[in-house]
Amino acid sequence: MNTENNLPSFAICILEEQAQLTLADLCRACAVHAERIIELVDFGVLEPQGREPSRWIFTGSSLQRSRAALRLQRDLHIDVAGTALVLELLDEITQLKTRLRALGENIEA
Repeated sequence: MNTENNLPSFAICILEEQAQLTLADLCRACAVHAERIIELVDFGVLEPQGREPSRWIFTGSSLQRSRAALRLQRDLHIDVAGTALVLELLDEITQLKTRLRALGENIEA
């Protein structure tokens, strides 16, 4: 909390898809230890470039996806496997909506 005006402070991070983040960058942006991000990679939630954690490079969308995964775990108390499944299903829904829109259907959000 900001003590001067008692308003909460927020961290805002806007990244382009082409942004490149290291494991350390992603951990800082998500405020988690590397083990949490490594676990997301192990379960296929995130797909970094590179073969080993010290050389991993993540895109800007990885930040959004990792935050969504961590929020699901925190808010719904689901494990990483469940988180991976939820995100996979949400991705599939998004793809299906896109296909329907392309076919001229009017889908409400």
